[in-house]
Amino acid sequence: MFPNATNTFFRGRETALLTKHHKEQLIAPLLEPFLGIKVVQLDDYDTDKLGTFTRDVKRTGTQLETARKKARIGMELTGLKLGLANEGSFGVDPYTGFMPWNIEVIVLIDDIHDLEIVGVAQGSTKIVQEKVDNLEKARRLVADFGFPASQVIVRPDDGENPYFVKGVATWDQFEAAFHDCWRLSKQGLVFIESDFRAHANPARQNMIRLAAINLLLKLHSHCPNCHTPGYWVTETKPGLPCEYCGAPTAVFRAQIYRCPKCDFSKEVVRSDLQFADQGSCSLCNP
Repeated sequence: MFPNATNTFFRGRETALLTKHHKEQLIAPLLEPFLGIKVVQLDDYDTDKLGTFTRDVKRTGTQLETARKKARIGMELTGLKLGLANEGSFGVDPYTGFMPWNIEVIVLIDDIHDLEIVGVAQGSTKIVQEKVDNLEKARRLVADFGFPASQVIVRPDDGENPYFVKGVATWDQFEAAFHDCWRLSKQGLVFIESDFRAHANPARQNMIRLAAINLLLKLHSHCPNCHTPGYWVTETKPGLPCEYCGAPTAVFRAQIYRCPKCDFSKEVVRSDLQFADQGSCSLCNP
């Protein structure tokens, strides 16, 4: 199990990863060589019970709480003391409120060291959510979205219809799903939306990989006090002075690093910038 791994804290251990959508193919190649661990994938538990993107099963907890629950279930099923889990969410971006946005978290729980570390990645994504009234429009719509590599879900009428067809991964399957939903439609419309499950969505796969990389970076950052991994930025402090008038701005001037184990913290003043652009100053640009 990767005896030459650069991080020895977890070397030689197995970690449970509960997934039914092949996330081990995204996460294991990134974590195993550098941590010296072996990812043990299992699908003995139906994770759809914890919430689905098709909205037939609502997620009861937060995104992170659900990831923790998945990790714990995997650890219980395998008897392992180390667990991984991923949970994704989709909404609108936090800046303009218009762009589709994907957030991925990967949690690592270590019961031997009483440790939890979370990798996070987020960014804009491409989705489809549209009603169409004929097959030709539907074919153009999904082709522009990236089908069949990016799979879709098909419903009669609108996004609230409880009937849906998922696992639509070929053009033959798409046409069959379209005609099926067309026959059930009361409005002569078919609703087509993105399939956000990991194995069906290449854009989400990339974000999961970025979350795994973020987790890996945190696991390679060790506390200077107790040497536990996960020593990372937990807070930013604004106040970088304006380049013109010297007044403090909202641009961050320092970051607070904190250990997840002993709570040691240190303020690190940024070294890449001494002054903020005048355009970010509330006095120069009220």
